[in-house]
Amino acid sequence: MDKLLRELQQKGLESDTRRHFLQTCSTGLGALALQFFMGGCGKSEPKAGAVAAALPADAMGARPSQFFAKAKRVIYIHLAGSPSQLELYDYKPELQKYHGKDCPQELLAGKKFAFIQGTPKMLGPQGKFGQHGQSGAWISDYLPHLQGVADELTFLKAMYTDQFNHAPAQLMMHTGSARLGRPSLGSWVTYGLGSENDDLPGFIVLASGGKQPDAGKSVWGSGFLPTVYQGVQCRTEGDPVLYVSNPDGMNRDIRRKTIEAINEINQQQYQTVKDPEVLTRISQYEMAFRMQVSVPDAMNIKGEPEYITSMYGVDPEKGSFARNCLLARRLVERGVRFVQLFDWGWDTHGTSKDGSIEIGLRDKCRESDQAVAALIRDLKQRGLLDDTLVVWGGEFGRTPMQENRDGQTLPFMGRDHHLEAFTVWMAGAGLKKGFSFGETDDIGYYGVKDKVHVHDLQATILHLLGFDHEKLTYQFQGRPFRLTDVAGKVVN
Repeated sequence: MDKLLRELQQKGLESDTRRHFLQTCSTGLGALALQFFMGGCGKSEPKAGAVAAALPADAMGARPSQFFAKAKRVIYIHLAGSPSQLELYDYKPELQKYHGKDCPQELLAGKKFAFIQGTPKMLGPQGKFGQHGQSGAWISDYLPHLQGVADELTFLKAMYTDQFNHAPAQLMMHTGSARLGRPSLGSWVTYGLGSENDDLPGFIVLASGGKQPDAGKSVWGSGFLPTVYQGVQCRTEGDPVLYVSNPDGMNRDIRRKTIEAINEINQQQYQTVKDPEVLTRISQYEMAFRMQVSVPDAMNIKGEPEYITSMYGVDPEKGSFARNCLLARRLVERGVRFVQLFDWGWDTHGTSKDGSIEIGLRDKCRESDQAVAALIRDLKQRGLLDDTLVVWGGEFGRTPMQENRDGQTLPFMGRDHHLEAFTVWMAGAGLKKGFSFGETDDIGYYGVKDKVHVHDLQATILHLLGFDHEKLTYQFQGRPFRLTDVAGKVVN
């Protein structure tokens, strides 16, 4: 027996021996038996949309959607901290009548707030609203540039969520669950559609504002999906991706041979253990090598004409939200499937000048308004807006009452977190332009018509990309998982 084992080891066939099988596969035998007793080994057809866990050879290759898609790619702009809808889009003149008065108790009874205590004062809208475009969309003077593209926007004005703290609400918005461990929206999209460019990641993340989102990098993580589908964060200063440049003394030919040698070892490892994450590692090494050329080119805006950088308000020498908007256009133009922009600093409680409605929110709008409007115009003039979906929003809304803490009014005007009502807008990809869906009550506290839950928004985004959200699934821990969990309906 020992002689036979030595011969098999010499031939690289140790994994086929009975001893190795019994040593490493005992738990698998138990799982196989359990599956049999639960009826999993019959002749029934697999459920629609359920997929094998093994990573396909062309994991990031472009794939067709389940049905005709209006959108081929997504640019998702998330304002971490959540801007106040009552200062920007949800015009409530009735709220102004209550400004400075005690909040009615019926709005407080049984409600959970992040910080409000006691009886706060009502806070009227601080922006000056007007109707813009042929659609007559209500947009405040906080966003003068966006007013000029009002007819390209589709508003969801009665959004609501289940979470009133930043990290769980951001996870809910991007992964469909307030708990860690679920794949992000961008990961689901690239899992379903792959990428149109073999030399760039299918899912790229650009962050601004000086900090990461409260939920951290989990909001662009791949969860239980193979890690080849997770978002790749690119920096806007220095190397776009850390260590993408060759170290001193190593040229491209040496790097190529090094990666070939590493991947040969990885392939041998995969043949032994059959772990799909080994295939992911091989794919990522290959992608990293190609990215050494493709990423610096995509992230270099110095070749953009001056009228384009001026339109976005970009300083070519500095990283900024405006620069990230321009980079988003460059990336989708090159076939990147999902571009996620995170901008931190939109949390306006009134505890400081920067975190106030009357000063901080205006400053953040001033930093972003021109660039977002330019992105819409730029995509349209290049013919990209027709099949690119742009999404703008935060993780929840803000209250119609002014925030207080310990029963005391704060030094600046601010609003607490609010899960009952907020606004998200989308543009492009065959959406009904210049249209507002959903309504809130007279003070913007509750959604009263055509409410849209976070899961509904996710289902709608997947629908525009050509997917039935109930059938884009991944088998994990014995059942098929999906982005929308067990809820969600498409907003037609």
